[in-house]
Amino acid sequence: MNASSPSPAQDRASTATLYGGVTNRRITVRDLAAAKQRGEKWSMLTAYDALTAGVFDEAGTPVLLVGDSAGNCHLGYETTVPVTMDQMVMLSAAVVRGTKRAMIVADLPFGSYQESPAQAMHNAARLMKEAGVGAVKLEGGERSARSIELLVEAGVPVMAHIGLTPQSVHAFGGYPVQGRGDEAAHRLLRDAKAVQQAGAFAVVLEAVPAELAAQVTEQLSVPTVGIGAGVDCDAQVLVWTDFAGMTAGRVPKFVKQYANLRAVLGDAARAFAEDVQSGTFPAPEHTFH
Repeated sequence: MNASSPSPAQDRASTATLYGGVTNRRITVRDLAAAKQRGEKWSMLTAYDALTAGVFDEAGTPVLLVGDSAGNCHLGYETTVPVTMDQMVMLSAAVVRGTKRAMIVADLPFGSYQESPAQAMHNAARLMKEAGVGAVKLEGGERSARSIELLVEAGVPVMAHIGLTPQSVHAFGGYPVQGRGDEAAHRLLRDAKAVQQAGAFAVVLEAVPAELAAQVTEQLSVPTVGIGAGVDCDAQVLVWTDFAGMTAGRVPKFVKQYANLRAVLGDAARAFAEDVQSGTFPAPEHTFH
């Protein structure tokens, strides 16, 4: 065995299933690459705090994304654009502290990497050094390839994000499906191949026709992570407040709500108020003497 060959223990670790197979360490890019090879699909959820992240970690979710979607979900912004690096560092550090097994991926927010690869490196280093994340995610295909290449060369695992890129909401004029029509499809395929060539370990495909996403998934050797991109992607991601029914009003077409926590919390708040108003809380068992 030469110095560059993986040890038998490393081989066993990289071929263990993501669900239940890795229990004593963090999920790594090697685990995700091995899952692609054996055809194992996996889930990714967003998380923005230690408590929620801990729940998802205990449930076995292999990858958690500290998304700049926190801007919409928790910080009250209309888009992700206002989210700052300081906010991303704070949220990411909380998620890392609340978890033991999941790979933690953090978004580079708008304005933190578009200026130059050097800017991307500086801010990715902040997320790794100050927050302790295992990887970063940035938006853009060919236009972001140079930054991805520099980060990967420096030892920063990068998840790419193409298709509908929410940080470009003002340029898109909303959140339209991307990749429809031959020219758009060819452009998206070029973007996918460019980020893979630059060294990205996975590629998020957002709001992309299912047939095109299947084609991208087949042509790439790295995992694809779909969100509104059909069932053929290697993995699927949802924003946790959407999938758990916390989001008010309409949710995107691609969201399946697995719970209705908004109703549960509302009922609990109303029940608490009724007990306070009636004088039944605090009861003797909740009182010190």
